[in-house]
Amino acid sequence: MRRVGSVVRYVWAFPATLVGVMFSVIALGAGATVHFVGGTMEVAGGSVGRVIGLMPVPLRFTAITLGHVIVGIDHDALRRARFHEQVHVQQYERWGVLFFALYILSSVVQVVRGRHPYFDNCFEREAHERDSARLRSQQQAQAESTLQAS
Repeated sequence: MRRVGSVVRYVWAFPATLVGVMFSVIALGAGATVHFVGGTMEVAGGSVGRVIGLMPVPLRFTAITLGHVIVGIDHDALRRARFHEQVHVQQYERWGVLFFALYILSSVVQVVRGRHPYFDNCFEREAHERDSARLRSQQQAQAESTLQAS
């Protein structure tokens, strides 16, 4: 039954993943490389960072998730952003192709409210909050480990 759930999540997110694959083909043509991590395809390197740097500042990103594809400026950046981006993968699995419209809608609502379209976007807040909670938990575990060792 668990396998059926995994298949359903991949199928539900597939239209968005297909968009990610199209971006990946372009990135691969620009010298990017692919790593498969945690059920996702991570694409980075080559001229990807340089191309993203040419975009208008509000549109620049370190990493972007499109279904089960994560495109980043380089693989070190993807490693640092991995947990945050995996939250977005889970959001695609929850919302499917609707995620595109819902994400944009959340940003528009924030602009109308006079807030930041990225940092106040409900999907970004969830990813940042879960990533921060994970980091706090790791730091607490390290502190406890240090206390036990002394």
